[in-house]
Formats: sequence, structure tokens, C-alpha cells
Amino acid sequence: MPETRAYRVEPAAFGAAFAHALRAAGLPTGPDRAAWFADALSLVPPATRGELYWTARAVFVTGREQLPAFDRVFAAVFEGDADWADFRGDRQDPGLEAVRRRSPAERGPAPPAAPAGEHPAAPRPGGAEARDGEGERAPTSEALMMAASRDERLHATAFADLAADELADIRRLVAALAVRPPLRPARRTRPARGGRRIDLRRTTRAARRTGGEPLRLVRATPDRRPRRIVLLADVSASMEPYTRVFLSLMQGLVAAHRAEAFVFATRLTRLTRALAGRDADRALAAAASGAEDWASGTRIADAVRAFVDEHGRRGMARGSVVVILSDGWSTDDPGQIATQMARLSRLAHRIVWVNPRKAARGFEPIAGGMAAALPHVDAFVSGHSYAALHELVRAIADDPEVRRKGDER
Repeated sequence: MPETRAYRVEPAAFGAAFAHALRAAGLPTGPDRAAWFADALSLVPPATRGELYWTARAVFVTGREQLPAFDRVFAAVFEGDADWADFRGDRQDPGLEAVRRRSPAERGPAPPAAPAGEHPAAPRPGGAEARDGEGERAPTSEALMMAASRDERLHATAFADLAADELADIRRLVAALAVRPPLRPARRTRPARGGRRIDLRRTTRAARRTGGEPLRLVRATPDRRPRRIVLLADVSASMEPYTRVFLSLMQGLVAAHRAEAFVFATRLTRLTRALAGRDADRALAAAASGAEDWASGTRIADAVRAFVDEHGRRGMARGSVVVILSDGWSTDDPGQIATQMARLSRLAHRIVWVNPRKAARGFEPIAGGMAAALPHVDAFVSGHSYAALHELVRAIADDPEVRRKGDER
């Protein structure tokens, strides 16, 4: 009888390492799914490799097209093809890269191809006829098809591909998206034991309790306040499939963080007040009626110039996080776009550009407007789906101590 070895594994470290392996294979796995996987392992510890397979597949696989990559990684890791030292920082171990580079002869015979039009059944770890510890046959893929739920599918689907009812659900999720703006030093101070400054006012006030003698020095440190978020959304015809979702995002940020919201096509329109209402549909209707150039052409340079001249130099853009939602298609001269983006970058703390076309296969920012603006952008994300918007959230919440080009704002 072969020797059975038992391993004690920390669920959090295990989940993070396996998520890293899947991400290296191209699956959209983030820290949240690694945490879900660790929780699942703690709540229902798998007794067999098959149970581990289905637990991991239920957490990490969100679409049928991801199954081949997931199965390859699972087999490479749990069939002995890969070493976990590769994910602990040991660069001397070939890990999964060596598995991918092995020749077909070294990998062994390939599994039989599935009939045309039929998705191949997921390989049960240990072989197709493997049985679990109690002698029961492994459940068929039809019976335990860990397909993505409706919400999971919506999260990964591009906004342009959603039906009307699905779009309404996504808009509600996007409006409630949790965004944490970076912090900036404020003029006011707050008491702090390790503060470098002595707060004379608080020290004098405390001295009244000791007969006017300042027996205790009250120290203070500068307080920190969230930076302002400014959003400029392109509502031209080329952005129409994404406009309503982005406006829902803007409405949520206006309500939660008092963000400033603008839309532009051929001219700039401020919609902060229109988006301040709690009724999403009414606010969006007011926003659409307030922008007369809705679904028309695009003039990015004129929009950025108008924002800087009328609002940015008066303080709205100074030290703010400016988010531009546009595909970069514009009728303006690229040189003018570069000039106006340079002006904006000198005022803003950080510029984040959201281009839903970035998610397309083979995308390159070669359009005149996008290519001219990109050198002045700090973060370039796609934001084409709900899952992709989490990259925008991380781009907005950049470390407040990091300054672009060494410029303290």
C-alpha cells in the first residue's frame, strides 16, 4: 500500500499562491478571490483532491472559456508538475514556466478531443475513473458543472454586450462601488503623541487645569483629508455603449465623495448637481437633457481646455484625482490635445484614463488623441466591465505618498 502523507497548509498562503499561478496563466484572479478560496478551505476542508478541484473551480472559474487554462494549472500544481517554491520567490525553480515549455513527448499523450460543438469534460484529478475516499464515482461534469453564476457572468461581461435588464443590474452595482480617494495633508492639525509640532492652543487650554503651568505639552500632526475626485466622461457616439454605466459610476462618486462630474462631446457640461439626486434614472435623464451635444462628435482638446480655464485653475483640479473616461477618438489636432493634457497634469495630483477599447485583443493606443494624451496620464485602465472597474478603483486609491515626477502638490 502506498504511503499516505498528510500536509498542514495555511489556507491564506495556499490561496494566494494558487491564485498567483492562475493569474500567471491568464485567468482574471485577484486578491478577493484568493480570500474567498481561503475562506472556503477553512469552512469546508477538502478531504480529497477531487473536492479540492471543485472548490477551486467554483471560486476561480467565471466563464466556460477559462476551463482549459484552469485545468492545466491545477494539473501542473497538484499532479506534481510544479513546485510551490516557484510561488514563494525561489527563482531557481522552473515552476510552471518549465511545465509550459516541456515537449509533447515529455508531457505524455494528449487527452482525446471532444466532439465538435461539445465542451470537454473537466479532468477529474487522479484520472477519469478516480473515486473518492468512500469509493463513490466522481460526479459527472453535467451534474456538478461549476458554471459561473449570473452575477459572476455579469461581472466579467463587457458593458456593450449586456442586455437591458442586465445593464440595469450592473448600473446599481457600479453606483455602489466602494472607492477610496488618496489622502492629502490638510491645514488643520489633530493631537498626536508622536507629532513634531507643539499645539500651543491645546497646550494652553490644558494648562488651565494645572494653575496655568504647562505640565503637559500637547503635540499635533497635520490632519489628512481625501483628495477631490473629478470625472470627465466622453458622451460622444463612439462611447454610447458605455455612457449610462459610466454615468452611474459618476453618480455614485458624487453622492459618496462629493466628486465633480463633467461630460463632453463637442463641448464641456457640468453635471454635478444633476447627478446629486438619489433617483438614478431621474438624475441620468437630467444629465442627458443638460448635455445638448449628447452622442455627437468628440473634441477632447476643447473639453480639457474649457475645464482647465473655467474650473481647474480656480482650484477644482489642483491636487485632485482627475478621471477621464473616453476612447480617445477625437477630431482635434493631437498637438492641441497634448498641450491641454500637459496643462492639466501640472494641476492634478493624478490623471487616470479609462478607455474601454483597451480590453480588445491586439489594442494599441495609436489613435491620434489617445497617443497624444497618454504621456501625461498616470494610469491607463480599460473599465469595460464591472470586474475591470476594480482596476480603476485601485488606480484612484494610489498611495498618497507617491508623487508624479517628484512634484509635491
